[in-house]
Amino acid sequence: MEAAQHLLRIGRRGARFEFEMAAADLNGSLKRLGLAWSLARHDVVARYRGSILGPFWITLSMGLMVLGIGFLYASLFRQPIDQFLPFVALGLVFFQTMSGIITEGCDTFVLARGMLSQTAIPMFTFVWRTIFRNAINLAHHLVIVAAVLAYFGAWRGMNLPLAALGALLLLLNAGWLSMVAGIVSARFRDIPPVVASIMQFAIFMTPVFWLPTVFPERHAVLLFNPFAHMLQAVRGPLLGEAVPGITWVVLVVMALVGWAGAFFLFSRTRRRIVHYL
Repeated sequence: MEAAQHLLRIGRRGARFEFEMAAADLNGSLKRLGLAWSLARHDVVARYRGSILGPFWITLSMGLMVLGIGFLYASLFRQPIDQFLPFVALGLVFFQTMSGIITEGCDTFVLARGMLSQTAIPMFTFVWRTIFRNAINLAHHLVIVAAVLAYFGAWRGMNLPLAALGALLLLLNAGWLSMVAGIVSARFRDIPPVVASIMQFAIFMTPVFWLPTVFPERHAVLLFNPFAHMLQAVRGPLLGEAVPGITWVVLVVMALVGWAGAFFLFSRTRRRIVHYL
């Protein structure tokens, strides 16, 4: 049975058949979310196996970065530390989550080449694996978020339900970008360094280390920067700030159009991904 399913995955029967098989792959992966979660958890544990702190090295390294950059940039920009450090802390934590999902997405199928070539595990399972792995890293970073918000008293005005919605939209949009990166990277191995360079550029063009108030309202750097909208949707509610309506519209439209486009690309390239690897 598995051999037959494998042949169906790499065979060609026309656009409609490919779309139906891609839908079946998605449906099968949703039934195996537990497998994706186990693979993601194993990735995190294996990376820090043998260390004393284990995955909490993630938290320690991020905490040191937040303190160093927060105090330095607050002094350089002459900003009050009680406002600037929470802003930077949340910016770094959530931008790194976006960046991790997208950049690691480049290796989604490459690292799974063995399982993909020998088993009939749905390909979407490995997309969820990448998202879950970075969600686990985010969970470790939330210790820093909670500590900063509690220490500076910013928790009093935060809106957790709205922040949760923003986090969901962040993961959804980073997810389809990760999937597209994985598909293209399976074919063109020059893509991962290109994606990494884009994300390095994006962190300086996104209000992570600097306040958006330095630009006029609806400036192009903010209005046409998807990462700025993704970040604002989470950070704004946690800091008790109002999120512009345009941000929610952009993120919802991005998620709908992005996943539709990613799924179409997947349906057209699904049978060839194994050969690319």
